[in-house]
Amino acid sequence: MTYRPIPLIFTLAALAMSLPSQAQSLNLAPSPTIATASVAPTPSDFIVAVVNSEPITNNEVRREIQRVLQQFAQQRRPLPDVKLLAPEVLESLINQKAQLQLARESGLRVEDSAVDESVQLIARQNQIDVPELLRRVEREGQTASQFRAQLRDQILMQRLRERDVEGRVRVTDLEVDQFQREQQTDTSGNIEINLAQILVAVPESPSAVQLDALKARAQRALERARGGEDFAALVREFSDASDLSTGGQLGLRPTSRYPELFVQATQQLSVGDVAALVRSPAGFHVLKVVEKVRPGQPTMVVTQSHARHILLLPNTRLSDAQARDKLLDFKKQVVTGKADFAALARANSQDGSAAEGGDLGWASPGMFVPEFEAVMNRLAPGEVSDPLQSRFGWHLIQLLERRQASLSAEQQREAIRATLREKKLDETYRTWVQDIRARAYVEMREPPL
Repeated sequence: MTYRPIPLIFTLAALAMSLPSQAQSLNLAPSPTIATASVAPTPSDFIVAVVNSEPITNNEVRREIQRVLQQFAQQRRPLPDVKLLAPEVLESLINQKAQLQLARESGLRVEDSAVDESVQLIARQNQIDVPELLRRVEREGQTASQFRAQLRDQILMQRLRERDVEGRVRVTDLEVDQFQREQQTDTSGNIEINLAQILVAVPESPSAVQLDALKARAQRALERARGGEDFAALVREFSDASDLSTGGQLGLRPTSRYPELFVQATQQLSVGDVAALVRSPAGFHVLKVVEKVRPGQPTMVVTQSHARHILLLPNTRLSDAQARDKLLDFKKQVVTGKADFAALARANSQDGSAAEGGDLGWASPGMFVPEFEAVMNRLAPGEVSDPLQSRFGWHLIQLLERRQASLSAEQQREAIRATLREKKLDETYRTWVQDIRARAYVEMREPPL
């Protein structure tokens, strides 16, 4: 088990543009009880290491271990052995301490206004106000000043990384050309696929009449899927499987991890195609190819969404609760047919799209902020969301339609460039961390308990 340090707290606006692996959202729900792996109490604190002139204490290591264990529990991952985790956590704290020292010595600073903005963003992301956020933080054992100090340190480290790591990384046109040539000549057959399915379950020992009826039901779903209807909506209408919340998607994985029946039925298909009906011991399957990629290569076909929204901006005259209630009323009017979504958007939305009835046009993945996109992706065409809060305000979303779209040649090159840059960033970041660690004077004292 390799411990990869999880940032001290949260996804911040300043971190949203950084390495995706470095962003973590704050989970303000009550933490799961960790009985078997929690850190046992100790009667006193002591210094376990000194980085240049700054100490790291046993209690600091213990707090970080507890936080990591809580993260594992919240993600329902197996809990690591604390004895194996402790030295890796200590090494991570040494790296953080060395980076903070370098940032301060080189003149980097974090303004109070940046910390204030981050606190407000975290509160909005968790759909609470700042006083409630601070109350919850205190219930988790931190004071408001400690909370702000950790935010300040995290922003400071991110600014250092932006300056010293991201500024170094460049991807040339020659590198993009070479990547494309290598992919075109790769005959390894190392392909991953993501399939979506509609399962019409068949009971054991069905009668001929039952079997014919179930096959006819599956055939209707197949014909409608091939006719271009939204697959996620067909999943909700027809499927007996347990993957309704994902639109029937089974996930991007190597073909070896799919049933051979599924692989054979879809191996000659392109992204967006629907296979002929597949019969298995579980029943009849309608299979759609959602993605088909080689590991390390960006996908060249994306699912685009066409949506519209109404945006309300809370202010001194419109509280968060009032904005949410107002959007709930708009949703009720639209669903009951008493009002048209576009008309409500034109009259009420505080967004540049209001003049177009809130129409956001066709959007590829990543064009909207994650909290908005996650809700939009769960909608079927024509469906209206519940009100949701993003960093920009309160939204009501209506999905109009979806489609599979191939990236243009230029978009493909930019996708490859982004993939290569992420790889370079990761490699450069690891080297940078090792270099800072090597230049720091580190004295190891007693091992953490």
